[in-house]
Amino acid sequence: MNEASPLPPFSAVIVAAGKGLRVGGDTPKQLREYRGKTLTRHSLDALAAAGADPIVIVHGKIDEDAAKQLTAGLDNVLWAAGGATRQASVRSGLEALAFASPDRVLIHDAARPDLPQSVIARLVNALDEHCGAIPTLPVVDSLAVAGDAGTMAGKADRDSLRRVQTPQAFRYKAILEAHRSWSGALDAGDDAQVLSATGGSVALVDGDERLKKITFAEDFMDQPRAAPYRVGQGYDVHRLVEGEELWLCGVKLDHTHGLAGHSDADVALHAITDAILGAVGEGDIGTHFPPSDPRWAGARSGQFLEHAVNLAKQAGYQIGNIDLTIICEAPRIGPHRPKMRSELAKLTSLHPSAISVKATTTERLGFTGRGEGIAAQALVSLSSLETAL
Repeated sequence: MNEASPLPPFSAVIVAAGKGLRVGGDTPKQLREYRGKTLTRHSLDALAAAGADPIVIVHGKIDEDAAKQLTAGLDNVLWAAGGATRQASVRSGLEALAFASPDRVLIHDAARPDLPQSVIARLVNALDEHCGAIPTLPVVDSLAVAGDAGTMAGKADRDSLRRVQTPQAFRYKAILEAHRSWSGALDAGDDAQVLSATGGSVALVDGDERLKKITFAEDFMDQPRAAPYRVGQGYDVHRLVEGEELWLCGVKLDHTHGLAGHSDADVALHAITDAILGAVGEGDIGTHFPPSDPRWAGARSGQFLEHAVNLAKQAGYQIGNIDLTIICEAPRIGPHRPKMRSELAKLTSLHPSAISVKATTTERLGFTGRGEGIAAQALVSLSSLETAL
């Protein structure tokens, strides 16, 4: 399994109480469908995948059925009533977390549905040294200061300016106290300004152009067709030790040694899972199932693969084929190949003919050649569900 450092525990607040009047229509924009899901559900799924727990939705007017549909399948979602201003709504969400008193919290606008896992990771990790962190992008256009008469009154230095996005990350106690003590007459521009007013340091981390805010009706029409095909690759290694079970492709093999790892250490399934996650830009297996999380101790890796397949579907893709190579001196893979292909077919809903399981050795060179471990590499192709239709 990929040994990427797991994220520290954190909670999240999704601000979804606005009316979105500039979009038009009777339905608040955060409840309108965008790329197959409501704007708010996109944010929910991204934060849940990153490990946010609990997640507070700060809502406006929403009926019970719509609320249940919005959070279907999620059991760590709380609700808080929105306020008259965005700042009041944020404070409502933060107060709803007081019982849990998390160490870190992300505050995100539901109007930014495309939330990369990499941005979440940068924000949460930045809180190791700062009370707050915000994702920003450079200003690439020239800027001008407008005068009262509608003419240019001066030039702004774009090199010192940044475009600010959400989510914004904070030490929970610091941002809660900052909101409670806010004395500004007007609503704060964003939560980073609230924290900064109390003297808290706010780090700037790299944002992402994908974090575009949905503001106008035409933004809902800006839903480009998915690329017809994608390809991902995965690679994983685990040590062979005595006293462990040996699982490969979801099949238990009789052998003198087994693979060591936090889960069942199925190196083949881990490589395929990473390949799928990479193809849809969703990080790696360590991001979704960190080795430090006791929930995954001894877990069957089949659920990791099924999770990756579901993420691909949510992104609008289906698995086309899998090409897997297992690298080891022993045991022999050939006799188990049919059963392995059958198990992979069940986990991915593919026909066995779309699955290749190969094995090779390193001619007794390296750690696999010495029998110290087993490696696996996988290539997967994905096709757009739109293309399939």
